[in-house]
Amino acid sequence: MTFISPRRARSRVAATIGAFAVAALALSGCASGDTPEASTSGDAEAGFGDLTVQLSWIKNEEFAGEFFADSKGYYTDAGFDSVTLVPGPSTGAAELISGSADIALSDAVSIGSVVASEGAPLKIIGTTYQKNPFTVLSLKNGGNITTADDLIGKKIGVQDSNTALFKALLAANNIDESELTIVPVQYDPAPLTNGEVDGFIAYLTNEAITVAADGYDTVNLPFADNGLPFVAETITTTDDMIANDREKLKAFLVAEIKGWTDAVNDPEAGAMLAVDDYGKDLDLNPENSIAGAIEQAEALVVSDETAENGLFTISDALQAATIKSLAGAGITLAASDLFDLSLLAEVYDENPDLVAYAG
Repeated sequence: MTFISPRRARSRVAATIGAFAVAALALSGCASGDTPEASTSGDAEAGFGDLTVQLSWIKNEEFAGEFFADSKGYYTDAGFDSVTLVPGPSTGAAELISGSADIALSDAVSIGSVVASEGAPLKIIGTTYQKNPFTVLSLKNGGNITTADDLIGKKIGVQDSNTALFKALLAANNIDESELTIVPVQYDPAPLTNGEVDGFIAYLTNEAITVAADGYDTVNLPFADNGLPFVAETITTTDDMIANDREKLKAFLVAEIKGWTDAVNDPEAGAMLAVDDYGKDLDLNPENSIAGAIEQAEALVVSDETAENGLFTISDALQAATIKSLAGAGITLAASDLFDLSLLAEVYDENPDLVAYAG
């Protein structure tokens, strides 16, 4: 099996992103133009031109919806001449602020950190993942961490970029850092499988799958189910784009909803788009990619909220939960500072058929 080492540069907090944000804010003019006078119903004559999307990670199954939208012509149908998907890893904040990207797929922690610390003019306008995929991964015959209290007395492998997030998990569960040992690690889960640590910060759609595929009996403690239910793979853009390219953003959302409708209904096909086409040069493991695509489609992308109101929607309760999660990481914001769901609401008002994504 070829192991594609995970990130997780995407979850860096203000101290990491701040330097990029300060430099980028000086450039502040994000790419935008006059608002096209066109419907977001999918009219190819809309003439929205080109769009650049900064992905948070490599071109694997995580972006199956984008691959469907591109390969099946949904972007073209929505009026775009081209949509360029730029691989990460990246939080997308610096690219958005400098104008080298129009959209970024990021997460609430990364975006919230630069909004709070630098006043970055960014907003989340929707989210692919209703639940973030962070987890404390352990082995059943090792750490066997099934509850937050099981963290006490354990050695937990934590990447530098995820340290603040892990400390927020501890705070959310009233656990003091002195009650366990944080072991600095990189992104290869070898320290877990060779017994150096009892738990390892991982992704449910990545390391949790690859370690299990190697024959280990694994246990997960998802952050989202243990006090940190913040949104991830957020569709993020600039205040300038929202003000001046509103119809262009709505057209993009229409194409994205169509793409992710396909990804939810046929995750295996989405995974194979990554394996055989968009991520072909990465030598992705087909079985692991399919497992990751199924996991995200069934456990992360859909929820009771999306079933009722459509993909990418973020309920008031989930916005509040995200804001509370960020506060645990030392990021203080109001929901209105971070979210603008008005464009998505307009998309569904204008295209009510898109709400029913279930096949």
